[in-house]
Amino acid sequence: MSNGDDDPADASEGADAADDAEDAGGSTETADAPARPDEVTEESLNEYLDEIEGLLADAETEAALDDVDALLDDAEAGLEEADLPEPDEDDDDADDPRGELEDRIAELRDGVEEARGPYAEDVAEAIRDAATTVEDTEWTADGIEDVAAAVEAFADAAATSVDVAADPASDDIEDLVAALETVADAVESADLDPDDDAETIAALLEATDELEEGLDGAEEWDDLQTHEQLRAQGYYDVLGHYKDYPVEWAALKEHEQRGNVDMILLALDALQSDFMERHCLEALERMGKRGKTEASVSELLGRAEKRDQAAIRILGKMAAEEATETLVEFVPEESNPQLQKATCKALGEIGAEAAVQPLADQLAPESETDDLVRPHAARALGLIGDTRAVDPLADVLAGDGDDDLRAAAGWALRQIGTREALETVAEYADERSFLVATEVEKAERALDAAAPTA
Repeated sequence: MSNGDDDPADASEGADAADDAEDAGGSTETADAPARPDEVTEESLNEYLDEIEGLLADAETEAALDDVDALLDDAEAGLEEADLPEPDEDDDDADDPRGELEDRIAELRDGVEEARGPYAEDVAEAIRDAATTVEDTEWTADGIEDVAAAVEAFADAAATSVDVAADPASDDIEDLVAALETVADAVESADLDPDDDAETIAALLEATDELEEGLDGAEEWDDLQTHEQLRAQGYYDVLGHYKDYPVEWAALKEHEQRGNVDMILLALDALQSDFMERHCLEALERMGKRGKTEASVSELLGRAEKRDQAAIRILGKMAAEEATETLVEFVPEESNPQLQKATCKALGEIGAEAAVQPLADQLAPESETDDLVRPHAARALGLIGDTRAVDPLADVLAGDGDDDLRAAAGWALRQIGTREALETVAEYADERSFLVATEVEKAERALDAAAPTA
């Protein structure tokens, strides 16, 4: 009956069942194995399950548990064959002997599973889970010391149970994780038997439990209050005498003056108030290109992808070319003119040549772009300075749009600054609109300045 490979029906002959189990290499503890009753009734099956439950309580080896599992298979087969009364469907309180017996068999099966092991693979899995915790957790300086101590103690304890030398090479996280992985590999390779090596497995589990307790007690950044995190990372170190409150704001101003972008990002992440978020973003906007780092662009891009207009403005001030692909997608969003305006300006400040056609499309007569957005698209084309924009801007200048839009087109052509662009503006010398006439005069002066002298 060992390992559940023998025919459960053999259990009906007690002595023969024991002989069969021994011949199969299983447990001989089933010499007194119970036999399924010849006449299967609710009472006889419950008595059979009582005997199986007793064997489960006495089972101390995997083979004995296999025998119990086989007997439960036998009981389940008997239940399927049994002619038991069915409950009255109209009576919620009616007895259901079959259902109750099924529940009891399932409960005993759960008991078998709970009694099994522990296995070497359970130990290895627990060690790898601990390694993941070490690697993924953001520890404080004190926390790393405690983690290193816990890993070193575990490696020493494991070495007394399996053949492994896994002392960490250093207190670096990578070395600590590598040490734990080495022990986990050694445990898996040791081919530990859950019965013959039960004491070894138990010792390894105890060492693993102590490792987990050590990691649980090590200090994480999440364990600290926000101001403690900031203090630990040096955020307040720049403060001398200050008059602005809260102190976080005073420190922020100093970090802005010193160009400490990492500290501004730290405050932006740690301080959740709308007040400090606004001031952190304003600081980055004022810093412009000085505030551009890989980390700051990444943070702002994440916000820009959610259509955060403040982040879009800052990316423009930083001239962050990395933002072009994201921002170009917002240009045609006619349902959100404010987003379009912020995006146009940012793309112009970035000098994003990839945005020329999408911006020019907003100037087309058939476009449904808001009238307040069109001048921003025109100016963005001027800031980019690509000569591909000359023709669409010239069309706007020649059209009958409002003065603001036509003046913006004239301004943009002057920024492009080629002779063709300047001459296009200068053609409107008789312009009645003051705004457009101003651009015409400036274009004429630029042409005069560029003309060769005799």
